[in-house]
Amino acid sequence: MESISRISSMLETARDLTLEAARDASYIRKTSTRVLPAAQLKKLLDSRSDRDVLEGLRKVITMTYRNQPTLPYFSSVIKNIASPSLEIKKLVYIYLLHHAEAEPDTALLSINTIQKSLTDSNPQLRALALRVMSGIRVPVISQIVSLGIRRGAGDMSPYVRRAAALAIPKCYSLDPTTLPQLLECLSTLLGDKQYFVAGAAVAAFLEVCPDWIDLIHPHYRGLIRKLVDMDEWGQLATLRLMMLYARKSFPRRTRRVKKSSSNININTTTTKTTKGFYDSDSSSEDGSPSHTTEEIVLLDPDLDLLLKSCTPLLQSRNSAVVIAVARCYLYLGNSTYLDSAIGPLISLLRSGTDIQHIALYNIVQVCLARPEPFVAHYTHFLVRSTDAPHIWQLKLELLTLIFPHASPRLQSLILAELSHFSRSGSQDPGLVREAVRAIGRCAQSSATSPRTSARCLRLLLAHIGSADAHLVAESLEVIRHLIQRDPDAHRTTVVRLAKHLDAATSAQARASIIWLVGEFAGLDPENNIAADVLRILVKGFSDEAEAAKLQIMLLAAKVYVHYLNANPPPDPVPQPSQPKSTSTLLSGLEDEEGGFRETELAREEAPHEGHQEAEKPHPIQALYHYVLLLTRYDTSYDLRDRARVYRALLSTPSSTQLASLLLLAPKPVPQTPSPSETRKGYTLGSASLVVGDEGGVGGLKGYEDLPPWVEDGKEPDPRLRDEASGPGKEYEPGRRETASEKLDSAVGVGKAVDTGLGPKKTNGMNEKSLDDWLAEDEEESEQTEEETEEEEESSEEEEETESEESSDEGEEDRLVK
Repeated sequence: MESISRISSMLETARDLTLEAARDASYIRKTSTRVLPAAQLKKLLDSRSDRDVLEGLRKVITMTYRNQPTLPYFSSVIKNIASPSLEIKKLVYIYLLHHAEAEPDTALLSINTIQKSLTDSNPQLRALALRVMSGIRVPVISQIVSLGIRRGAGDMSPYVRRAAALAIPKCYSLDPTTLPQLLECLSTLLGDKQYFVAGAAVAAFLEVCPDWIDLIHPHYRGLIRKLVDMDEWGQLATLRLMMLYARKSFPRRTRRVKKSSSNININTTTTKTTKGFYDSDSSSEDGSPSHTTEEIVLLDPDLDLLLKSCTPLLQSRNSAVVIAVARCYLYLGNSTYLDSAIGPLISLLRSGTDIQHIALYNIVQVCLARPEPFVAHYTHFLVRSTDAPHIWQLKLELLTLIFPHASPRLQSLILAELSHFSRSGSQDPGLVREAVRAIGRCAQSSATSPRTSARCLRLLLAHIGSADAHLVAESLEVIRHLIQRDPDAHRTTVVRLAKHLDAATSAQARASIIWLVGEFAGLDPENNIAADVLRILVKGFSDEAEAAKLQIMLLAAKVYVHYLNANPPPDPVPQPSQPKSTSTLLSGLEDEEGGFRETELAREEAPHEGHQEAEKPHPIQALYHYVLLLTRYDTSYDLRDRARVYRALLSTPSSTQLASLLLLAPKPVPQTPSPSETRKGYTLGSASLVVGDEGGVGGLKGYEDLPPWVEDGKEPDPRLRDEASGPGKEYEPGRRETASEKLDSAVGVGKAVDTGLGPKKTNGMNEKSLDDWLAEDEEESEQTEEETEEEEESSEEEEETESEESSDEGEEDRLVK
């Protein structure tokens, strides 16, 4: 009967619990978004049932995160701070953090209760109390918070010590005068053997005193050994700290050695070397050296320890950690370390779109410094149909960066890829434009062979007959840059472009072609098409766009200057002055612009005897003056002003030096750098690298560049980094300290390690075992016995000498008497 009743009671209890859980679930689902009346909510908070109080606190916290007014419930919430329930305490602490600044007087009433929680047996509650106390932004309690941090820094639980480390920046921002006390706690926490405590201490150090690297010297090697086991955010803070520390503590040293394949450090620059007279190596007949040298980076042992400790972090699941390691290798290490980070950086492209975007910016930054290792990963940079515009722009840039270092087969593949996207069609016009620019950057590379450059030019010339005006204009702009690099080798190209003037409809495209014809007007005067092209363009001058009109006028001025330089006019023969007729003076006054004044003067000054006809002007001269007449009545004031400048420059045909200097001066070869060249000065992994110049001059607010390398000879003493830790203080991952070691460390006795090279040591410290203590006691007892015997003998000798001296003195006295 008892068993049946017990089973029935258990079933009833289970039934009640099931119904209660179902009711609670349905209640939460139905009323989670409904706001309770203020009276009902206060009733829940004032209830004696922990369940009702917990439900009321959840409602208040929900209202807080919805920006609904919850300050009227401050007193009802705060009085539950002494509840023994941990969940209620957590919710009260969260509410207190949000509203402590609005009600500082009431919040101060809860400080005593929070201080009592610092001595609670539950370490989670102690850590939470310390976190809340430091989060209350009331300056009056800064000293209390400082004392709480000091107590938490010496707590037995690592969770409490971690909370104390995270509270240090809050206390410092609340009251900067507490910095001396905080630095003592910070120095203790930096040397903590628990890795997650050390990571929080490093983060606090970077916020409070990032320039005080003297605190890091004794903890440098310990932090490096704990780096692998830290959490992700601790690893990021530690790597950032080590970047600053390495720049200020290790000078950059390099050395030139003979280039060989066995060198570990990859060279950064390779230069020819000259040999002396007494060098043993032989040289060639022309005196050139038979070998080259390479500049290798000499790494400090402590810096090399840091770089080696970062290698396992390349397998981290956090993309920020991978980029932070690559930053250390780029700015601190050599090419060998940097090459090992290429693969993990490429693996970030398999992540989401947002991470892929950030990773591409950082990959481009590394590729600008060292593009050769990225050639093997070219397949990851091919544009996909699903890529967003900000993704394929960076991929096209990467293809152009690795293009000069790729093999001929791979260069052909990259050009085929760019040619596919440069064709006009249903694709994005922005993609077409960027693909054309990418082809131009590939052709302009110094490492590109002439054959590859010719292929790039053919791909661009194929776009001239396209119906897409933007594609034609962009292609002609790139072609113009390529022609300017080697004008003598592209004469036929200019002729081919001139033949497409009739088919070109874009004003910008026509302007580019006309400008190219004008630039080539003086290369070969006998076989030049510039004058003929000018003759054809002048016929439809009035129908051209303004951009094309400006180039036609410039072409006319260049052709005329070349004509004057090739056929200089004869020096005028001085003639006796004659009075001018009235018609000549009137004609000079009527001609405001002075277009044909020379012709009228020549007609007036012609000899009356023979009535010879005036000579006809040269066709080039006539074309030039005709263009000036056409521009006089044009609606564009810019065109009219430009015509006045050219008229003033060429007003005297016998003096064309200034006009030749302005119009025929050699133009600099245009260079189209990579779009990310403007971001090259920003640090890898920073937000300013992604935003670029849009964030302002010098990056976003708060951006700090890397400090310069410390000068050789001014670095800190390496002995400062020697760890001064006792036995058992050194952190070893995966190792547990035995009970005997704990006892030995407690009493200061450890096992002696006899190396046979000196006194016995334990863990690097001069600590003695029990046998050593006993041996020393025996030696001390023997020494004491020997000392007592020696003292007795010395005392007897002194007595004898005294007696002898006294007897001698007595004899002397008797003799004197």
